[in-house]
Amino acid sequence: MAEDLIHDPKGGMPRLREIMRRLRDPETGCPWDVEQTFASIAPYTIEEAYEVADAIERQAWDELKGELGDLLFQSVFHAQMAEDAGLFTFEDVANTMSDKMVARHPHVFGDESRDKSADQQSADWEAIKAAERAAKSRTGALDDVAVGLPALLRASKLQKRAARVGFDWPETSQVLDKLLEEARELTEARDKLSQNEIEDEMGDLLFVMANLARHLGVDPEAALRRTNAKFTRRFTQIEAALAKTGRRPEDSTLEEMDALWEAAKATERTG
Repeated sequence: MAEDLIHDPKGGMPRLREIMRRLRDPETGCPWDVEQTFASIAPYTIEEAYEVADAIERQAWDELKGELGDLLFQSVFHAQMAEDAGLFTFEDVANTMSDKMVARHPHVFGDESRDKSADQQSADWEAIKAAERAAKSRTGALDDVAVGLPALLRASKLQKRAARVGFDWPETSQVLDKLLEEARELTEARDKLSQNEIEDEMGDLLFVMANLARHLGVDPEAALRRTNAKFTRRFTQIEAALAKTGRRPEDSTLEEMDALWEAAKATERTG
């Protein structure tokens, strides 16, 4: 019975899907879950993916199980909404992914040799993806780079796609020169530009930064997450140091907080 499955602690995937079906039941389900749409749930899906990445970054393995569960639930939620609308089922989602993985790994599931370098396998993967895009009438190099990606990640993907067709600086030094040029333009013109123009120039600078990260083999999203974590860690140490004297940051001065910041950096280096 469905009720027994819902309360079965070892019910696995069937249990999760039955719970989702019940939550979305128009008569007996949760009103909040019933009224959700793909668009309203999408931000939660993105958030859960980042929480998975955060747990991995922190090597919080005890938390990772729960975060992966939250992300899995998002897929189940979207699939249930699609089934409710008569679009497709969860089985269709699983089968589509299975078909894609089999097709993209002919060296594992087909007749091709596994005797390839990682670079060659990556090149073959991209060739297969290009053929898939062509089959969908997406012939432009940038056609299927999702608009909804975080801007920094999308910038990196756009540049990677353009580089495949030869639209790229061959040397990292050229990217650095462009970075300095964009920074100089923004600095020199900041008092003369409108807010929209400043935003454009700032966007140009960030776009070149993403390109530089790609040339250096750095994931810009991961790099920025690390810096965010570092800033949070050091600023928390500033707050803790001030709290020992009964004060908060707003009760301090920039000079004092800067000295505490340097002390936090020194502690990290020696720790």
